[in-house]
This record gives sequence, structure tokens and C-alpha cells, in this order.
Amino acid sequence: MKKHILDMRLMANVQLHSAYALMKFVPVEGELPAMLPGQFAEVRIDDSATTYLRRPISIHNVVNNELWLLVRRAGAGTDKLASLAEGAVVNMVLPLGNTFTMPTDKNMRPLLIGGGVGVAPLLYWGKELAKQGIRPAFLLGARSDKDLLQLPEFEAVGDVYLSTEDGSAGEKGFVTQHSVLNESFSYIYTCGPKPMMQAVARIARAHNIACEVSLENLMACGVGACLCCVEDTVEGHVCVCKEGPIFNIDRLKW
Repeated sequence: MKKHILDMRLMANVQLHSAYALMKFVPVEGELPAMLPGQFAEVRIDDSATTYLRRPISIHNVVNNELWLLVRRAGAGTDKLASLAEGAVVNMVLPLGNTFTMPTDKNMRPLLIGGGVGVAPLLYWGKELAKQGIRPAFLLGARSDKDLLQLPEFEAVGDVYLSTEDGSAGEKGFVTQHSVLNESFSYIYTCGPKPMMQAVARIARAHNIACEVSLENLMACGVGACLCCVEDTVEGHVCVCKEGPIFNIDRLKW
């Protein structure tokens, strides 16, 4: 897909949590380009003395001509981004990366597993599945109920199952311990901390379920030039920003 460098105006900055912001942007001029679930934007951080490189942010949702990004405050760059006032203009390169694989049968039952801010690409993907007549199930995990994000939006799209480490919502424990995993699924898609995704991959392999993961390697350029995001696969070393971020687990040395 063609990549675009766009100035985007911040229309709303919703502070969901002390660590998370839901940011809604529209192009300063024209219309958003076509974007696919799983893709991401490289966001320039201005006026931050310690931030020199763009930050990769998953596309969380696209509503008409509005782009939603779910931003976690993880350092000086994302803290600066999440603190912007409405009306601010932010430069982005988008859309970057690939997309998830659509199930071939509408009767298939996919499970979308997200941990923390890893839920970000799953909302847009769930909406696309629903458009195709496939009802997704979401398994969302977090440390506590306060860290569960965008639940009404997920509930509007599919069946939602929750897991929290402290038991304050849903089942107590990690997503990989949730009882819904005892049910039958035809496809698993997941995004979150790497240990979580590796555990999900082991479960998928044990049950012979096709599985795709959205890797969150450091991606400084988004076009395969800086080599920050290299992942060792069965085919050799590849740049996650160009070959991914979505990978079938059969390609990974996990």
C-alpha cells in the first residue's frame, strides 16, 4: 500500500487512565488513506528534547475520516504525545506494515487475545471480521479492572471475556489461564507483551489452531532502513516493520 506523510490534527484526547490516552485525529487536509487492521503509524514527536525518532503506534480504529490511536505513556516521547492539547498538529507516516489473515469460512470462530495496550489493533480487526459476517470473541487481560481499556467498544463488536491478575474483573490470572481457552476456536490473533504472545502460541500449537501475532519490536523508521526491529524467523532475519508486524507463528522461532 502507498505510504503517506500527513499532518494530522488532534480532535480529542481522552485520558482513559493515568497511563493511557485515546487520541482521535483527522487530516489537516483531505481524506485519510485506506488503512488495514494490524497496520501502524510512525508518529513524529515535536518539542521533546530527548526524542529524536518517530514512535510506532498501532491503528486502533478508523471512524469515517477519523483515526484513533491508543497511546501508552512508556517514556518521554509517548508521554509528550499523550499530553498534547486538542487542536495540536502531529506529523505521521501511514499506513505501515501488513494486516491479519481473514478466515476463509464465515462459520469459523476466531479468538482475539490482547494484553494491556496490545488490545489496540484488535478493535479495528474485530470490526472488520464483523463486517464480513464473522463474530469474534475477545479475551482481554490486564493487571486490574482499571487497566481494561475500551470495553464498551469491544462489547459492541463481539463476545468479550476478561482476565485480571488481581481478580478485580473477569477471571483471576493471566489470559493464558482463562477457561474460555477450553472452548473450540478456529483461529487465534494476539497482541501484547512478548511472553504472553509466546504462551498463546504454545497453546495454539498444542490445540492445532492457526495463530497470528502482532509483534511490538522497536520500530524507529517503519520502512526497514534502521534495522532496529529485526526478528529471527525460520526464513532468516527480517524487519518487523516491513514483513510484519503480523506474523503467523509458523514463521517464528518460538
